Amino acid sequence: MATRQRGRPRSFDRDTALEKALRTFWEHGYETTSIADLTRAMGIAAPSLYAAFGDKKTLFEEVVEVYVHRYGGFIGRALAEEPTARGAVGRVLREAAVEYTEPGRPPGCLVINAAVNAAPASAEVAEALRAMREENVRAFASRIRAGVAAGELPEDTDVSALARFTAAVLQGMSQQARDGAGRGELEAVADAAMRAWPGA
Repeated sequence: MATRQRGRPRSFDRDTALEKALRTFWEHGYETTSIADLTRAMGIAAPSLYAAFGDKKTLFEEVVEVYVHRYGGFIGRALAEEPTARGAVGRVLREAAVEYTEPGRPPGCLVINAAVNAAPASAEVAEALRAMREENVRAFASRIRAGVAAGELPEDTDVSALARFTAAVLQGMSQQARDGAGRGELEAVADAAMRAWPGA
């Protein structure tokens, strides 16, 4: 009598399922996305989700890593590639206008919007995202400080304030995109922000 083979191969593509989870968290945020929402979007049963990705928090952590690599890398590239601080930040804001309104995917930025209204039980998730946003502030400050040192910006430039101003504009653009602002409207915001820079 033939013996049955134990175990079954995974019946779904992990990367595809992960992208679907990413889009679900991106659209609805961490707190209001349930396991049922995720299994429905990913096309898998709850036991398969837990086996492949762990719990909701672990899945979200992996989603954020994928998001930063796949959709959020424009910030780091602009800061690294542009020869001036003004050019780097201007490029970040202009590219954000494009990225945050790209057709076919949720508007805005997952890292900025995903845990805005997190419950106390989700404080660890909210704190991790807050730390990522603060890292952007530090990256802006570092680039602006280099601009001051190079003589591109005045010596009395308030580096910290300008870095936080940039982050505030970026975060506001994300929320505006979620509220329905289009690419052109956000590009106008980016241009206005750059006119507020020292010496603009």
